[in-house]
Amino acid sequence: MRLYLLALNPTDSVTEGFLPAAARLGLDVTVLTDQPDAHRTAYADSGLHASIELLECDVRDFRAVITRISTHHTPDAVFTNSDHLQTQSALAADYFGLPAKNWRATLRTKDKAEMRRHLTAAGVDTVWSAELSEPAALDAPYPCVLKPREGVASEDVVLVDGPEELVTRSKEILARRPGAVLVVEEYLPGELFTLETLGDDRVRHVLGGFHTELSEPPYFIEERLTFVADHPEPVVAQVLAQLDALDVRFGACHTEFVVHEGRARIIEVNYRAIGDQCDLLLARLLEIPLFEHILRTHLGEPLPTDLGARRDGAARLDYPCAERAGTLTSAPAATEQNVDGVQLTYRPLRENGERHELYRTNRDYLGVLRATGTDQRSVDRAATAFLAAQLWEIQP
Repeated sequence: MRLYLLALNPTDSVTEGFLPAAARLGLDVTVLTDQPDAHRTAYADSGLHASIELLECDVRDFRAVITRISTHHTPDAVFTNSDHLQTQSALAADYFGLPAKNWRATLRTKDKAEMRRHLTAAGVDTVWSAELSEPAALDAPYPCVLKPREGVASEDVVLVDGPEELVTRSKEILARRPGAVLVVEEYLPGELFTLETLGDDRVRHVLGGFHTELSEPPYFIEERLTFVADHPEPVVAQVLAQLDALDVRFGACHTEFVVHEGRARIIEVNYRAIGDQCDLLLARLLEIPLFEHILRTHLGEPLPTDLGARRDGAARLDYPCAERAGTLTSAPAATEQNVDGVQLTYRPLRENGERHELYRTNRDYLGVLRATGTDQRSVDRAATAFLAAQLWEIQP
């Protein structure tokens, strides 16, 4: 069976998750990408290069994707885990009569302004929002959040306190993103959480979620995520009702929401598996073939009514961040440790000698620590001790 996987830059989710899962399922894999050289390098390092076919393609254009597939091997599934390529993948899969997400749902979740309009029209939640294609001083409910309409990973997401700051920040972002459209929306107070779901249009599984700790305002950098096996039932029901209104039912979905005085309100919907190695942690923690389940769904196979997920796990992820621009001169190497029953996995995200600016996004991550066990206090203690013993040094 032939799987076409659409990708932009290489990611851990694909290289360490979906491609090994496809190999275990015995699938022939063709990766369509606009960055083939980067994928060749990534797959050579992982040992996958011999089994993966790479084809260059303008994957942002669904017409190019359809043409590339129709002039090559017959597809059995078209899939992507990229935020930017969900609609293209859904349209291509639908064109070939294959299982797919509803392309309208992928579009309305990617477009943050359209998502707000749709939730309002459905009567499930109303958030004040407006769109900007050029700097303007709006009569908004300050403080409010300014962000790219189709952005990801908290890039160029900032809290603004008034009309003058809105104009200043808009100018800065539009200078970095010529032609982009920005969304201004009311700030939603509350604790930030995620809900991870997997469905096949027949059954939908809630895999749990995370409690997310952010950097200090005005930025929204995710610094730590702690696993939550079971959110309160009323909270889950509210989030699922909003996902139903968006018609998000098929495949994996990562939803970010806040809870304030018992009310759950969506921040954004990423219609794909959670990233930044959280998906790798979930597969280990729940002890389920998560990536295989996702791929099987796109092959048209029904999900089991019971995934058999382990429910007694505790976990957290920490992301040491650069605090200034410069060259990384000292950092811990990749390591695996078991400390009093807690499995620690550390992976560097920058190499020594690399120079970076300060982005105020997850591009500032220096590494990621995954800690899993069965007791949250033990997990927290082991993770805190590991991080305290490490040194990341950045020279100007």
